[in-house]
Amino acid sequence: MTVSGLPKISTGRNGVGAFILQCKKLNFHYCDWAGSSKGMNTFIKTLLPQFAAAHPQIEIVVSPRPRKHPVIVGQYINGRERNVCVKNMEPLRILQRAKYLRDASGEKVKRVNKPVQSINESVRGVWSPYHGNGMAV
Repeated sequence: MTVSGLPKISTGRNGVGAFILQCKKLNFHYCDWAGSSKGMNTFIKTLLPQFAAAHPQIEIVVSPRPRKHPVIVGQYINGRERNVCVKNMEPLRILQRAKYLRDASGEKVKRVNKPVQSINESVRGVWSPYHGNGMAV
C-alpha cells in the first residue's frame, strides 16, 4: 500500500471568511414637499441605486414621511435601531451617513476605562519599578 499526499491544502478555520455584516436593514424616510428633504430626494434618485447594488446583503426601504424631516434608520441583527436625521444635508453627506450606519454594530457606545476586561484581577498586581526588593534609583 502506497502513501499518497492530501488532495487539498488545509484551509484556516479562524473565522476570517465568516464576516457577517451587523446592519440588516436601512430605512430612508423623506418628504416630497418640504425643503429640508431636497438633498434626500436627490440622494434617492442618484446615489441610492448604486449604494443598494453595492450592498445586496442590506435590505433597503424607501418610504415617504409627509411633513417630517428626512431620517435614515438602521436596524441591526442584535435588535437595536439607530436613527440619523439628515435634514438640509447634501447627497454626498447623506451617503456618508448611510455608510456610517452600515458600518456600525448597533451597540450602545460604552466608555472603556481599562483596555482589557477580566473577571480575575492580576495575581501580581500593578507593576512598578519602585516596588519589590528596594531597587536603588
